[in-house]
Amino acid sequence: MRLRVYKRKVLLLLALLGAACGLALWGSHGRPRKAEPARDPGEPPASAAGRRAANASAPPPPEAEPGNRTLGYRSLFYRLNFDQPVRNLGRFPRRPPGELVLVVQVHERAEHLRLLLESLRRAPGVENALLVLSHDLWSEELNRLAAQVEFCQVLQIFFPFSAQLYPREFPGHDPRDCPRDVGRAAALRLGCLNAEYPDSFGHYREAKFAQTKHHWWWKLHFVWERLRALREHTGLVLFLEEDHYLAPDFYHVLQRLWALRQQECPECQVLSLGSYSVVRGGFSGRADKAEMKTWKSTEHNMGMAFSRDTYQQLIECTDAFCTYDDYNWDWTLQHLTISCLPKFWKVLVPEIPRVFHTGDCGMHHKKSCRPSTQSAKIDSLLSSNQQYLFPETMSVSKRYSMAPLSPHVKNGGWGDIRDHELCKSYRRLQ
Repeated sequence: MRLRVYKRKVLLLLALLGAACGLALWGSHGRPRKAEPARDPGEPPASAAGRRAANASAPPPPEAEPGNRTLGYRSLFYRLNFDQPVRNLGRFPRRPPGELVLVVQVHERAEHLRLLLESLRRAPGVENALLVLSHDLWSEELNRLAAQVEFCQVLQIFFPFSAQLYPREFPGHDPRDCPRDVGRAAALRLGCLNAEYPDSFGHYREAKFAQTKHHWWWKLHFVWERLRALREHTGLVLFLEEDHYLAPDFYHVLQRLWALRQQECPECQVLSLGSYSVVRGGFSGRADKAEMKTWKSTEHNMGMAFSRDTYQQLIECTDAFCTYDDYNWDWTLQHLTISCLPKFWKVLVPEIPRVFHTGDCGMHHKKSCRPSTQSAKIDSLLSSNQQYLFPETMSVSKRYSMAPLSPHVKNGGWGDIRDHELCKSYRRLQ
C-alpha cells in the first residue's frame, strides 16, 4: 500500500510539473503563446529587437515571496530547457558535423567553473565544440560566467527537480521525512514519510546527496534525447564536472584517441581523459601513449567520452541504475557493467591525463577548497612539459588483462522508493 502511495505522489509531482509547463506556454485570452528566443540568463531586459537575437535567454524570476519565487524558478527552468537558446551562433554559425560536445555538470562552485572555462579557452579546436552547462542551481554568478564564454557555442540547461526548486518537499528535504539515523523501528513509530524505505545500512535519504545522482542521469538522457542541437550528432560527448581542469591539447588528444580506438580497440566503449593519480616524472615517451583497461569507477569517471551507441546501452539499464542502492552515479555505473550492460566496459586512457582535478574538496571531502592553488600546480606541470603536448599520433603502450569488476562496496543513500520512481521517470519527461 505504501509503495502505491509513493508512486502516486511521484506521479502527482510529474503531473503538476506538466500542468505548470502547459500554463507557461499559454498566453492571454486562452491562446497559446508563441515561444520566443529568450535572453541570456542574468542579463537586463532587452528591446523587442534584442529579443529576436539568436543569443538570448530567459529573464530571472521577479523578486517575490519565497513560495512564489520557487514557482518562478520552476517555470524559468522549464522555459529554458524548452527554448534551448544557444549563444554565440553569430560568431560560430556552423559547427562541423560530428564535432565534440562538452557537457559540464555544475553545482555551486563558481571559482572551479571559472578555472575550467579558462582552461577550455586555451584549447585549440574548442571553437568547433558545443559547450553544454547543466545546472542544478539558479545563480547569478554562475550565469555571468556562462555569459562570458565567447570561444565556442554555449548552451545552459537546468535540472528541473533540484532541491532549490523543491526546498520543503521531495525531491528536496521534506520536514516530514525521517531523520537519517533514526532507525527503522523508531521511524515507524514516528510515522515519518519514508519510514518503510531506509537504505541497505538502515539510513534514510539525504536530499543533498541524492540530487547528484538524479542530476547525472537526467542530464545523460536530456542531452542525448532532448537537445535539438544534438539530434543529428554522430560524434562524441565528453562529460565533465565543474572542478575539472583541461590540458591545452585535450581536444587534439581526444580526436587521436578516438581514431586509435577505431583501429586498436573497437570494443572499448569509453574513452577517459582524466586521472586522480599524481603525475610523476616527465611526459617524455608517455604523452603519446595510451592504455587499454577494464573501466573502473574510481579511476575512469573523470573526463569520460562516449558515443550514442554507448548511451543507448546505458539508457536501457534505467531500472537497474535507478534502483541500485548507491547515491554515487559512478559506482552505480560500475554495478551496471556487471549486472545489466551487454558487456563490461573497456576503456582507452592516455598515460598522461588531459583532465585534472582542481582540488580534493566538495561532497566527499571536508577540507577547504583552494582551486587556484591546484590549477597553478597543473599549469606548472604542463608548462614544463609543453614540448610533449599535441602528439602527432597516439599508440597503445599497454594492454592490461581485462575482466568484469564489481563495486567492492555498496554505499547506500538510495533506498527511498521516491528516488527510484523519479529517476525512472526522466525518460518520459519533456
